[in-house]
Amino acid sequence: MTAINSIKKVISIIKTELKDIYPMNEIDSFVYLIFEQLFDYSRTKLLISQEFDVQEDFYKQILNIINDLKLYKPIQYILKETSFFNLSFNVNSNVLIPRPETEELVDWIIQENQNKHISILDIGTGSGCIAIALAKNLPNSEVYACDISKEALSQTKINSKLNNVNVNVMHLDILDSSIQINEKFDIIVSNPPYITEKEKILMHKNVLDYEPEQALFVPNDKPLIFYKAIIKFGLGHLKPNGKIYFEINESYGKETALLLEADFQNIRLKKDINEKDRMLKGMLK
Repeated sequence: MTAINSIKKVISIIKTELKDIYPMNEIDSFVYLIFEQLFDYSRTKLLISQEFDVQEDFYKQILNIINDLKLYKPIQYILKETSFFNLSFNVNSNVLIPRPETEELVDWIIQENQNKHISILDIGTGSGCIAIALAKNLPNSEVYACDISKEALSQTKINSKLNNVNVNVMHLDILDSSIQINEKFDIIVSNPPYITEKEKILMHKNVLDYEPEQALFVPNDKPLIFYKAIIKFGLGHLKPNGKIYFEINESYGKETALLLEADFQNIRLKKDINEKDRMLKGMLK
């Protein structure tokens, strides 16, 4: 197989081709991800291997990745893989790309529920990132995951096997008031759709064009529709002193917390690392 470029030259090509589209720190992250995926190179190995040759077939793959990035396709979808809570996840356009804020929610749950034998339900699981990270880090728990999307649940199953955990998968529409399931849970957690239609103008093209709208957006006149439905479901499916954890829209922190006041106690609204209202917890009275 013919070698046509050094790694140093290929990195220069990536940066030149993308410099008018992405900030340089993001391009740097693309470079590391590409070489980790294609060559299994760590950042250190990449730095000390600049003069190594890149074979033609790998170079063609990199050019295809560059072309996809020019179309604003997320790097995670291009590489079909991402990292969440130090675990690897297979992702595609049927599921949201896991965000760092959601890692903070998972960490909060883990810190508060270590060494407990508990049952957990993740509502709107998508890739399964929350459910799987909890199953991995709370090994005494029994974890369930549900979603309205059967394609998303397929990804949850794939990622459960990938990370060697058992997650009980259920197809469920939380907005369907006729839901009938027998299980009760110690914890219900959800990162439901919470971005209003009017907030679309603030979204990046790579999100709007590629990530599933069903998992992102809610009507302007019903910004808390999923929280209301999940709380109602929780009243019938949480065990005594059961807890509910949410990721929330920073613009509706206090309004979302108010939804819990009638039936929950020890309510806490928590900020993320960027000092935005992002997480909410309550315990069933």
